[in-house]
Amino acid sequence: MGVTHVTVTVRNPGDSNRAWEGLFLVDTGSVDCLVPGNHLRDIGLEPKGKRSYELADGTEIRMDVTSADVEFMGDFVGATVIYGADDAEPILGVTALESVGIEVDPRSQQLKRLPATRLK
Repeated sequence: MGVTHVTVTVRNPGDSNRAWEGLFLVDTGSVDCLVPGNHLRDIGLEPKGKRSYELADGTEIRMDVTSADVEFMGDFVGATVIYGADDAEPILGVTALESVGIEVDPRSQQLKRLPATRLK
């Protein structure tokens, strides 16, 4: 399997002029998005709480989270964003993808827009 990346803009919902853009790994095994914490702080976002996440190796960790506007492929969604390490690779999780009606084609590893967002 290949990897898929997409350019994503993360915006402060309280001040849309404060934003950060980066190249995100599309990870359908991740529920939420992960952004290097320094970029979230730079655009004025503060943690709103903590959530427990299970890593690929089964380890469970608690991480700071907030909400942000996440834009990609001409669309946006309000998403839960995890504060990653400052040098972490940004991750676009499956919830953001599905919320705007985009999925990964398993053969081509390309993102494709569905004719309609699934409501069921």
